[in-house]
Amino acid sequence: MIPFDRLRQIKERLEFVEASMASGDGDIAALGREYADLRPVVARIDEWERVTAEIEEAESLLNDPEMRALAEEELPDLRARLPQLEHAVQLALLPRDAADARPAVLEIRPGTGGDEAALFAGDLARMYQRYAEARGWQWEVIEEQLSDLGGLRELVVRIAGENVFARLKFESGVHRVQRVPETESGGRIHTSAATVAVLPEAEEVDIRIDPSELRIDTMRASGAGGQHVNTTDSAVRITHLPTGLVVTSSEKSQHRNREIAMQVLRARLFDLERSKADDARASDRKAQVGSGDRSERIRTYNFPQGRMTDHRIGLTLYKLDQVMGGDLDEIIDALTAEHQAGLLAEMQS
Repeated sequence: MIPFDRLRQIKERLEFVEASMASGDGDIAALGREYADLRPVVARIDEWERVTAEIEEAESLLNDPEMRALAEEELPDLRARLPQLEHAVQLALLPRDAADARPAVLEIRPGTGGDEAALFAGDLARMYQRYAEARGWQWEVIEEQLSDLGGLRELVVRIAGENVFARLKFESGVHRVQRVPETESGGRIHTSAATVAVLPEAEEVDIRIDPSELRIDTMRASGAGGQHVNTTDSAVRITHLPTGLVVTSSEKSQHRNREIAMQVLRARLFDLERSKADDARASDRKAQVGSGDRSERIRTYNFPQGRMTDHRIGLTLYKLDQVMGGDLDEIIDALTAEHQAGLLAEMQS
């Protein structure tokens, strides 16, 4: 069901934003962002209204002997297009996650499985880096600790670009791998796991942190295997005392490390606030892509069978090499579509 009053309000709002931009009234940057959000929505509304009007006009011509044949020829195509356009309008009207357009902080850590889990964590990091590169996103390593075998003990990365959080937000959770480890001489398949967290980058206006609630320690930055990469106390560790959250940054500049660590801390605190709000709504939500709980196993990568399965939506793809190479769009598109279907069902209930 298309809410006609809502359509009119959106079109009127776009006209107001356009007029304000033309006259220079208000915050031009904010108006520009709102215009960019509204313009594609109004374009979908205009197309739906145009086709609806053409159907009504063609139907009115069915009683005209001279125009009846032309109307009968046009109507099937117009009627076939209408449901797709209605669905597009409904999707455009869905409430937007305000964080969708933001950069994201990606965190990857090994779970159960020892050295093999650390190696798999490294494989996931390369998978996401290739995906980021393919989309033209910026990949900035904030914290990286390597294992002795070249895997990852921890990786924290800032990713910036177009719709980063919107594309990656369903990646949070436990990723499980089934394969024969390189260190396994008997050829037995092992199961191990790594955890992925994707946090929207927070702005200072989102999260205000009381400096008295922070403990800031400086220490020597270290590289893989604990080897010192320099002799100055440049690494920074910030502890948020009320929550116990700890953030570390090991760039060469101590000033830059404080800035980066605060950025990550804000993202984690912002994520906590968003999670509380999501939990409050979850009891009333009839459809969603998983629970968002990072203890939940969301995906299995089975190397012997060349198979990737996303357990939340029952999607199985037999192209594991391409997935590990960063070909994630089919998975992400399916998760997004499932999420949108849940929102539509919630709105129509």
